[in-house]
Parts: sequence; structure tokens; C-alpha cells
Amino acid sequence: MTEKIGFVGIGRMGANMARRLKDVGFTVAAVYDVRADTAKTLAQELNAEACTALARVTELSDVIFTVVTDDNAMRKIYGLAGKKGDSLLKKAGGKFFVNCATISPKVHVEVEKAAKKAGAATLEACMASSITQAREGTLYLMCGGNEGVFNRVRPILEKLSSSMRYIGPAGQAANVKALVNMVMNINTAALAEGLGLGDALKLDLAMLREVFSQTGANSRVLQTDGEDMQNREHSCFFSAAHAAKDSGIALDLAKEKGLNLPLAAATKKQYDRMVKEKLGELDKSGIAELTFKGRKGKKK
Repeated sequence: MTEKIGFVGIGRMGANMARRLKDVGFTVAAVYDVRADTAKTLAQELNAEACTALARVTELSDVIFTVVTDDNAMRKIYGLAGKKGDSLLKKAGGKFFVNCATISPKVHVEVEKAAKKAGAATLEACMASSITQAREGTLYLMCGGNEGVFNRVRPILEKLSSSMRYIGPAGQAANVKALVNMVMNINTAALAEGLGLGDALKLDLAMLREVFSQTGANSRVLQTDGEDMQNREHSCFFSAAHAAKDSGIALDLAKEKGLNLPLAAATKKQYDRMVKEKLGELDKSGIAELTFKGRKGKKK
């Protein structure tokens, strides 16, 4: 466990990944977040430095995990957007960057090229599962980039995951993750409509969920979100805002290939509506608030 680890982006996922690596014996040397107070709090917990400059994270770390929000944030931390200045790639020779956020595949390719120019190496490690799995080290990881880099950082990734798969060159794992989230979001929207109609028909929803589970209506989403939709329990594990963003990534890929995906498009409209109605920070299960008759948003 000799590598020193840095984290950039310590929201729900990043913070719990950092805690997990600390628990299994790694030194988490540096953390950075645009919310300085959040960085300070986690740094105190992990005995790390709360960095105010991205370059400082690179200086203190051998392997840096990034878990940022979107394409713009990713480009910014690597100095690929906006004013040139503070960047993870400053004096980054010999460093390894593991990028875990769900972003556009083309941005992973851009980052890999920039890192190579700086003498560093990158890997995309797209995550399935959620906060609990991040904390327990049982994520499912889809990895893309140079296979040698994957093998180099694999011992660290194994402490974060119960299973992982190397997909291929930079951008390929992000392609797969976009499809995973697209299908998951469609399933979530469909389940909300099924339960919403069941409720309007005055069916017992616990019975309906059990019947769904034994038929072609079954899905992983039924297991994770069905009861929450019924009970209006939308504590956030994967936000509706992120669902809207990720659905957009998949639709952009489809547009590039000349494909029409009407279900994905309809699903994105529903999640965009949640954001517009200020429900974007609810869990994706909160899409049921749009489909159950008589519901008007957040549970009082």
C-alpha cells in the first residue's frame, strides 16, 4: 500500500471511495473539492491535506482519482477549458489519474491525450452501483484506456470493487457506461409509470411489485426503487439531475450515429422536467412524483 492517493471531487461517491481506501491501508494524502468546507472536513477525517490548488493534489499523490460532475468540470481540472492556470497536469510526469465520473467518451480521449503530453497516464474507471458499494468496496467498474495502465492500477481498483472489466481503449468504457445508465433510466421511468397507473387503479402496490418480480416486468430497478416509489422515499443515491445529464450523453452518441431512440428521449424529458420543477436533487426514483396521480413533488 505504498502509493499515496489523491481525490478530486468528494461528493457522495468520491468521499466514500476515499474512506474505503483509507480503511484498507492506503494513505489518502490529498483531497480537493470546489466546496472548500467539504474538503476540510474529509481531510480532517482521513488525516489528509485539503488542497486549495489542483496542482497540489498531483504533487502530493501518486495516483489521483477524479469524480467530478460533468464534461466542463472534467476539462477544467485538467486545464483543457477556460483560463490556463491551475491544473492536475502541472508537473504530472509519472503520475496516474483514474477518472470515475460519467462524462462524454470524447472527453476521456481528450484527457488521455493531454496527460500523455504531460508524461502522465490516465484510466477511465466508470462506476456502477452507488454510495453503499463505494463505502464497502463492492463497486462494479468498467475500465478503459491503455491496458498496461489498467494493470498498473488494478491492485488499487480491486480494493474498491467486487468485480471489474477492462473494456478497451479510452472512451470505450464511457460508451458502455452511457448505455448502462440510459437503459437504467428508461427502466426507472417505465416502473414509475406502471406503479403510478397501478395506484390509480387502486391496486395493492406491494402485491403489484411482487407480481412484477415474477414476470417479464421484473428489473433491477424494481428491486432498488420500487418500494421507494410507493413510499415516496427519495433519499438521494443517484440524483434525477445526474439521470438527466447521463441520458443526454447517450442521446448525443445516438445522434452521432444517426440513430433515433424515442424511449431514451422521452425519459430525458421526464428527468429534465424534474430539474425544471426543482426536484433534480431527489433520487432518480423521484420520477414517480411525476406519474402518481395527486402527487406534487417533494413529500411533506
